[in-house]
Amino acid sequence: MRIAHDSQNLFLEGPAGRLEAILWTPTRADSPPLAAVICHPHPLFGGTMHNKVVYNAAKTLDVLGIPVLRFNFRGAGLSDGEHDQGRGEQGDVQAALDFLAAQFPNVPLLLAGFSFGSFVGLRVGCRDARVSELIGMGIPVNSTDFSFLAECPKPKLFVQGAEDQFGGRTKVQEVIATPPGENQLVVVQGGDHFFAGHLDEFNAAITSWLTARHPELHAL
Repeated sequence: MRIAHDSQNLFLEGPAGRLEAILWTPTRADSPPLAAVICHPHPLFGGTMHNKVVYNAAKTLDVLGIPVLRFNFRGAGLSDGEHDQGRGEQGDVQAALDFLAAQFPNVPLLLAGFSFGSFVGLRVGCRDARVSELIGMGIPVNSTDFSFLAECPKPKLFVQGAEDQFGGRTKVQEVIATPPGENQLVVVQGGDHFFAGHLDEFNAAITSWLTARHPELHAL
């Protein structure tokens, strides 16, 4: 079942210029329990806010009645600027969080990111007090340093394909064994980095974790 929502195409003011974005606001979101930002994979390899994994995560949150903001990092799609290897992109994430917080004052924020978006997004989400929960999807731990998570006590869900070529299961388990607080890992059997053929299991993992933490989402 899909909840009716208002869809708004817009531009955010980012540190390198305008950032192309889409905001989905469920029609019953007068007082949502959460509002979410989702960060997309590496733009130099075709990653945008329309990526299938990002889109599926957005649909899953939308069904739960959670407002969802997707945006294109600098240099991707119609966003201004140039790719900055994950440095300047942290400012893009901050701009997205600022916008969403202004749209939904006093509502806790959820930060989710896929692949490159998990590395950039979770780093910002860990240090932003408005972000209460984090979701890392296909975290690319084979070649990227996620040691910043060691000082992040916020509740975190990690969804990883068992055959992820950029995030080996053993390495993921090592990375998430260090951070304080709740760190739940769901391994999607047969799934690769993009969860091809296994997006239903991917969606179910997010739904299960969020509804367990927020029983009120069941009623939406």
